[in-house]
Amino acid sequence: MSGFYTEADYENSVIELFQEMGYRYVYASDLGRDLHSPLYEKELEEALHRLNPDMPDDAIADALYKLHNFENGELVQKNSVFMDYIQHGIEVRYFVKGEERSGLVYLVDYSNPYNNSYVVANQWTFVENSNKRPDVLLFLNGLPVVLVELKSPSREETDASEAYTQIRNYMHEIPSMFIYNCICVMSDHLTSKAGTITSGEDRFMEWKTKDGNYENTQYAQFDTFFEGMFERARLLDIIKNFICFSNEGLKRFKILAGYHQYFAVNKAIESSKHASETDGKGGVFWHTQGSGKSLSMVFYAHLLQTALNSPTIVVITDRNDLDDQLYGQFMKCKSFLRQEPVHASSRANLKELLEGRQVNGIIFTTMQKFEESFDCLSERRNIVVMADEAHRGQYGLKERVDENTGEIKIGSARIIRNALPNATYIGFTGTPVSMKDRNTREVFGDYIDIYDMTQAVEDGATRPVYYESRVIKLKLDEQTLRLIDQEYDIMAENADSDVIERSKKELGQMEAILGNDKTIASLVDDILNHYENYRENLLTGKAMIVAYSRPIAMKIYKRILELRPGWTEKVAVVMTGSNKDPEEWNQIIGNKRYKDELAKEFKDNDSQLKIAIVVDMWLTGFDVPSLATMYVYKPMHGYNLMQAIARVNRVFGDKEGGLVVDYVGIASALKQAMNDYTARDKKNYGDTDVAKVAYPKFLEKVSICRDLFHGFDYSKFMGGTDLERSRAISGAVNFIVAPAREKEREDFLKESLLLKQALSLCSSLAEKELRLEAAFFESVRVLVTRIMNQGEGKKISLPEMNARINELLKASVKSDGVINLFSDVSGEFNLFDPKFLDEISKMKEKNLAVELLKKLIAEQVKIYKHTNVVKSQKFSEIIQQAMNAYLNGMLTNEQVIEELLKLAKQIAEANKEGEQLGLTADELAFYDALTKPQAIKDFYENEELIAITKELADMLRKNRTIDWQKRDSARARMRMMIKKLLRSHRYPPEGMDDAVETVMTQCELWTDNNDMEENNASRNQTNYSLNKTTPLMVAENSNQY
Repeated sequence: MSGFYTEADYENSVIELFQEMGYRYVYASDLGRDLHSPLYEKELEEALHRLNPDMPDDAIADALYKLHNFENGELVQKNSVFMDYIQHGIEVRYFVKGEERSGLVYLVDYSNPYNNSYVVANQWTFVENSNKRPDVLLFLNGLPVVLVELKSPSREETDASEAYTQIRNYMHEIPSMFIYNCICVMSDHLTSKAGTITSGEDRFMEWKTKDGNYENTQYAQFDTFFEGMFERARLLDIIKNFICFSNEGLKRFKILAGYHQYFAVNKAIESSKHASETDGKGGVFWHTQGSGKSLSMVFYAHLLQTALNSPTIVVITDRNDLDDQLYGQFMKCKSFLRQEPVHASSRANLKELLEGRQVNGIIFTTMQKFEESFDCLSERRNIVVMADEAHRGQYGLKERVDENTGEIKIGSARIIRNALPNATYIGFTGTPVSMKDRNTREVFGDYIDIYDMTQAVEDGATRPVYYESRVIKLKLDEQTLRLIDQEYDIMAENADSDVIERSKKELGQMEAILGNDKTIASLVDDILNHYENYRENLLTGKAMIVAYSRPIAMKIYKRILELRPGWTEKVAVVMTGSNKDPEEWNQIIGNKRYKDELAKEFKDNDSQLKIAIVVDMWLTGFDVPSLATMYVYKPMHGYNLMQAIARVNRVFGDKEGGLVVDYVGIASALKQAMNDYTARDKKNYGDTDVAKVAYPKFLEKVSICRDLFHGFDYSKFMGGTDLERSRAISGAVNFIVAPAREKEREDFLKESLLLKQALSLCSSLAEKELRLEAAFFESVRVLVTRIMNQGEGKKISLPEMNARINELLKASVKSDGVINLFSDVSGEFNLFDPKFLDEISKMKEKNLAVELLKKLIAEQVKIYKHTNVVKSQKFSEIIQQAMNAYLNGMLTNEQVIEELLKLAKQIAEANKEGEQLGLTADELAFYDALTKPQAIKDFYENEELIAITKELADMLRKNRTIDWQKRDSARARMRMMIKKLLRSHRYPPEGMDDAVETVMTQCELWTDNNDMEENNASRNQTNYSLNKTTPLMVAENSNQY
């Protein structure tokens, strides 16, 4: 951006954009107005008379009086009153011929958007505690509903973040301006975000689309933001239907929907309208965990009232704790919903509640209450059933006969359908419906909208979740590992929870083995070591331990307190109690009120409670944004696993991501659970092992930072005194801020931030020296950022700098408590680098070295399984042969390492084969498939085989069919095209028909693993089109302010 493009130029661009959208421009300095009023008085009076033609002047005067005079209270309280005024009208009293009457004066005409006045103004000076002039204000009927703070796109020392600081400053200096505020905007051309008067900076969100399409959201332009949110009819829709207050005890938070919620809820409304007139299948609303699903349900329930003429809403969950949590969220927003939700205490009570009304009502119940009896509860059509986590319990539309008793069993989905036969059903879920799951689709229909992990992370609505395996620390034997695998298999095969429970009883040995005192001791030792050395000083230090069972949870708790007797306030057990529990458990578990207190404490970032040991409670629907670490000592599978790990994916400050530390081998279950996610989710988050993702990235960034400090000796930081460390830091700052190193400084600030983020995820894998070096670079980065950034609100005093660096070093410079598996490795973390393998071979723990190599190389061969069917078979066989020989005592440690070294060389050479033939890696995989039978080369010239390869690859690239993986017809069409191409080259030779099958397998493998991102958005669309003029961001979890 040119240095001549100033903030004033950008301001003019934004104003021009609003004028194009139909806003009238006003230069405030030209108006003769009262500088002590934030309102555009003339417009306001005219609008009130125009919109309320039947109201006498007294009524309008009363409305104006109320708009100017709010009762004493906090700004948020006053703003809440104003939001009620603008959404529903102002209740006024007036006299007609001496008789007092009451009525509503409306501030906005929502039914006719163009009957309102829209003004964009700049230079609007307002005098209160001081004299301030916000950059741009949007007036709706004379009310300043949107404040826009802009920053220069060309000045490097300012950015949108500084605009946030400015807005907070305005709220102190000119608070009355914000009584009337609906939306706050900060923009520096590159980044534009919207929030509310209670939003923290990390909860200001971008608006990335004008029409609800997720296709081009990664690099959304500034005009997409402004046109997407502030098209006149849409602004009205957002103000009326997508801004609400959530009451959290004495605090009140103002929530603005995210763009994904806005468009998805409107799609859901259209889908529900259609369903209520047809088959009752409203569809499935899949928004990834942590992206505000509960609040989307609130917005949907609110909008449904007008869309379907006040229907009765029945909200179904499959568990009491989820019922309580969701009910709690609706209760917090009851003023927005204009009615108070109720709990059905039983099926009979549910029937009473439905019979006692013909319209309205929000009734919460669990699926179990439907199973208490099978009669019809209501035949009304104006009932909408909202099912939370739809796919968890909606199984069984068909009756089944019990083979042993002959009893007819009715599935829960059928029971609910029979109870409310004419209702409209809509499912809300944070995890995808399995492709094998027909029941959910039969009950609800297809997806209405998909907001996947990739989109949520890209939008800053959630953070990614990373994985670290520490199974090896427990030294579990083969039998135990087999038992754990068996448990995963049982979970995978059975959706029926009764079957899973029975199977668990059969696996009673698991309890004994995982609860073994020695194993628990190893587990707790490692958790404490990992937590204290690497996680305790991260963010607020909150962590969760997921135990296999209640007795094991208690054992973990007791063992922690044995080792850390002073931690009674720091660690707690959160689980359900039973009458059969030992008496001493009751004191630890407590009653419901005590658990509620623990929940409040755990959500409080400043509380002493840091570690929660859980079994089932708190694993779904429980949000603690600063929670960044989960220790898993319980086999989990599918949506239960994905729901559990999502506890650590919430947005909080500069949290890079959540870390799941695995002690029971959940890696394969994680990958399996990802199979039902979108193609790009599988690509981006299919494998988030920190050893493969964050650790190599960390090593790379350390190396880059070192290079940027080439010529400066900072060795004294590593082993010197505090004084020498201080001098090393200040000397480094002096070195990098030199004018001649401007480019290096820019690179360093970017790379060292990435270094810090990577280390926050993989610090337990990094050697002590590397962690020290990273602490050095982070100290330098913090000081350089503070010194170089002269923007307002960014200056910091020397004592503050010293305090920050001391705190940083205290958190970073820790003693190394565990054996570091990679302590002998000095070079790059490259599994197929012979030097790396050689260094591994020199480890003292030879058996561990072999196991490690076997696992690491097997992981690399797995990559081939996704890309090259022929080579993956070949390399798998070589590994198997080598390991079999080793296990049978035919090879020593040194010999098997030698074999693996040879394999690494073979793989490296295999990668070069394509280069020699002029083929890409993709094309080489097809070539290998074509030439798998050795005799093939006797029938064709190599040039012809290469020509077939290239044609095949080219044809597949051009003919990738959307959703072909899920459609048999598309798959069949693809196979026909391949056969036709091969036949044109007379392939295969006579008697070698099996060769075609290898080629087919490779083609399907290639298509499966080539992400088709361009189809992602089109898959997300519903069939209901929305008119552009139909009044159509992430809603914020109240804990995230």
